[in-house]
Amino acid sequence: MISELDKASFKKCRKLINEQGQLEAIAIVENINPGRIFVDDVNDPASGVIWLGNNDGFIFFGNEQNEAFNHELNNFINHVIIPEAKKVQLKWFEGIGNHEKWNQVMEKTFEHRKLGKWNQKVYSLQQGDYKGNSKPEVEQAYKVANMCDFLFENDNNAIKNTAFLQRKILEYWDSVESFLRNGMGYCMVYQNEIVSVCFSGFVAGNVHCIDIETLKAHQGKKLAQRIAHHFVEDCMENNLVPYWDCMEVNKPSVAVAENIGLRNIFNYVGYDFSLE
Repeated sequence: MISELDKASFKKCRKLINEQGQLEAIAIVENINPGRIFVDDVNDPASGVIWLGNNDGFIFFGNEQNEAFNHELNNFINHVIIPEAKKVQLKWFEGIGNHEKWNQVMEKTFEHRKLGKWNQKVYSLQQGDYKGNSKPEVEQAYKVANMCDFLFENDNNAIKNTAFLQRKILEYWDSVESFLRNGMGYCMVYQNEIVSVCFSGFVAGNVHCIDIETLKAHQGKKLAQRIAHHFVEDCMENNLVPYWDCMEVNKPSVAVAENIGLRNIFNYVGYDFSLE
């Protein structure tokens, strides 16, 4: 029987999380970022799956050879995940192993579901690797600002689309206040509108997982790369570690990470199938 774990009991899973695995798993187990955890035994879990709070995937952790848990997975997805996914209009299941031994389990367990797969790359900044001289110039009309300035106050509605900023933050955080306590970020402003953001999506310890988005009309102008430099410099000044997780096929994202000097520290495989 796979059951949902109460948030107050998430700490029971901490010993099962791979320290060299995804930052998101640690951030949720430690109750920094929102998410849900389902386990084989709520009193003494051995295996489980984390549903990321931003609905961006499911991370399998713990003992991958737990036959009772693995046998129940398809029934769990059909009767628990699919009804819950419909409520938030989630149409795809994206499964990730917290360690690579889960890959074979997912391939076997979900082989009847038209399983797709992709490669993911994780980058981090190592001591002395930052390429500050690669910071690109952008058009003068674009101005870099600290995101927190617009979250605390927006005098005379100087920024027209603060709702965009709040929506991005609430994809990852329980509240704007929680983000302000734990995270940081920068944005690019153009004609009183926020057009690009770079901020802490997930946080665990002193490691900050970067999320970036640039509005479509302003893409291709190196805005993301520019504000990513500001984010990384802020990290270095405050003894924080930037962490970048992106799909291998996302060449622009890979290029930004590598141009800044972030180093590929590990890779993992993701699997997906339709929930419809």
